[in-house]
Amino acid sequence: MRVLMLSWEYPPVVVGGLARHVHALARHLAKDGHEVVVLCRHVAGTDAETHPTTDRTVEGVRIIRVAEDPMHVTFERDLVAWTLAMGHAMIRAGTDLLRHWRPEVVHAHDWLVTHPAIALAEAAGVPLVGTIHATEAGRHSGWLSHPLNQQVHSVEWWLANRVDALITCSQAMRIEVAHLFELAPEDITVIHNGIEERSWQVTEQEINRARKAHSPGGAPLLLYFGRLEWEKGVQDLLEALPRIRRGHPGTRLVIAGNGRHLEELVEQSRRLRIRRAVDFVGHLSDRDLRAVLAAANAVVLPSRYEPFGIVALEAAAAKAPLVASTAGGLGEVVIDGETGLAFAPGDVPALAGAVDAVLADASAAGRRAHAAQSRLAADFDWHRIAAATAAVYRRTRIGEPTTLGRPKIATGNAFEP
Repeated sequence: MRVLMLSWEYPPVVVGGLARHVHALARHLAKDGHEVVVLCRHVAGTDAETHPTTDRTVEGVRIIRVAEDPMHVTFERDLVAWTLAMGHAMIRAGTDLLRHWRPEVVHAHDWLVTHPAIALAEAAGVPLVGTIHATEAGRHSGWLSHPLNQQVHSVEWWLANRVDALITCSQAMRIEVAHLFELAPEDITVIHNGIEERSWQVTEQEINRARKAHSPGGAPLLLYFGRLEWEKGVQDLLEALPRIRRGHPGTRLVIAGNGRHLEELVEQSRRLRIRRAVDFVGHLSDRDLRAVLAAANAVVLPSRYEPFGIVALEAAAAKAPLVASTAGGLGEVVIDGETGLAFAPGDVPALAGAVDAVLADASAAGRRAHAAQSRLAADFDWHRIAAATAAVYRRTRIGEPTTLGRPKIATGNAFEP
């Protein structure tokens, strides 16, 4: 099939797990013989006057990149204006593409590409498939109290109700999306994220170097990697660390990643008097991350909101013992007692207890890590995921025109009846 995907991030433009998902899906669809075009963007800060649209084929995927309109807006200062500027650039590039190439399906990834995806699907006269990877209400614990939250929620609602087929990455997200956007759960297809087929092994020398850098005294080493946002729950892990260190003196923590909450987390570690036990290392290269994964006694994923949890798959691929909250899709990826240890989101004593159990019984932790790695090929293989997505494409037809009305927005908790 001829597939046009739209995504606001695609490597090397990487903000979170969305980039890895779209990249892997596009490549595996291309490997299966589909003709795939990805419409995405240049890095932030570029504009259409200085960075013209580029069109090149990489790994079998045709990638068309656009820059935002030169409106002097940024993602951080005015998200809605920035998104509209990017969308306008995508519509111009997509309209030019349709003059000589026509897709059989358009696939939109998340709300930021809603406007161009709908416009281009309608212009091409083809079905529109959408994947919702997360929701604004979910990111803010159900609260839509500010105008920006409500605007984002409204666009998500429009995309979810306008598409001809809707995909989520977990059963938890299907329930969430159905509730928030007034949809029937059976009309939503669940297709999990996957893990790339690559070696996660590193040399003993690299592992020793990582341990020497982060735990030179040989004390237990914990690792968190991912974005530094409130919903990722890193603040709960820091809160639990003093308790963990009382049972396992000297335990150290590596926090790998960037995000808006970095300064708050650093200040929290000072307030808890554990600043010297925590290494904030920023974004790590793949090689360095693998070395720290292999050196760590446990990977801790304390998310309060997690649509899926690709990082859990990456930790499993590296055979690192997992401790994870049951938030969203993490509860489907990490099976408590079998492939890792789990705790309720935000439960700091339970988090500390789960880490204590891993550090107290390395043999049991190793068995769970092995089981987690063994599960990847059966449940999270990208070849199967691409085939399942292509099946959605093939069976999707353009729906009858309907009057959508407007989303219901309350300033209270959107998850409450």
